[in-house]
Amino acid sequence: MSHILLLTNSRGSSVEVLPALELLNHQVHILAAEPTALLDADPADVIFLDARKDLVGARSLTQLLKATGLSAPLLLILTEGGMAAISSAWAVDDIVLESAGPAEIEARIRLAMSRSARVDEPETEIRAAGVVIDEASYTARVNGEALNLTFKEFELLKYLAQHPGRVFTRQQLLTEVWGYDYYGGTRTVDVHVRRLRAKLGPDHEGLIGTVRNVGYRLTLTRLNEDELSDA
Repeated sequence: MSHILLLTNSRGSSVEVLPALELLNHQVHILAAEPTALLDADPADVIFLDARKDLVGARSLTQLLKATGLSAPLLLILTEGGMAAISSAWAVDDIVLESAGPAEIEARIRLAMSRSARVDEPETEIRAAGVVIDEASYTARVNGEALNLTFKEFELLKYLAQHPGRVFTRQQLLTEVWGYDYYGGTRTVDVHVRRLRAKLGPDHEGLIGTVRNVGYRLTLTRLNEDELSDA
């Protein structure tokens, strides 16, 4: 029997959120879906987050939970319509529909716990030419000195570093880093790139390269001033 933590703002039992969960032999503890939910909670083997009615709030909460060093697998409960909003920017380990049957839920719990158990010391650092990005602590360092990055600046740098050499359009970066629920323009990407380059400093600003008329990429070769000025 596993200890399941269900984060939801719906009143009542887990039957109202994920009906089939009640049919399984697990201990289910319900808490409000809030950033402080885990402070006083007992350790859980798996955490379910109810995202059926508030996708924007759930996405923010997943990122906050992961930023605190959450070790238990995090599974998202969705409606059929909510599936379209999920992207790699969501910090979740798996998703499950509210209508899923007990066999599927049991399998997802088992697989999530198995994957978590296999990773004893996960590699959380991404390195690129003197820049070290630590996903676990949400920090980035240049030659050992910490960068004062905002959350989105860190997410943008991390995403580019996870795909070195790959060119992304501004719209792709907006979708993957800011998410489908963001309604701002692509100019936001340009602003964050400029800020990132300034914080990286003159010796490392060339890591974020501009591909004319396309977008940006993380490159390990130094770019000239003309290319950087096109951002």
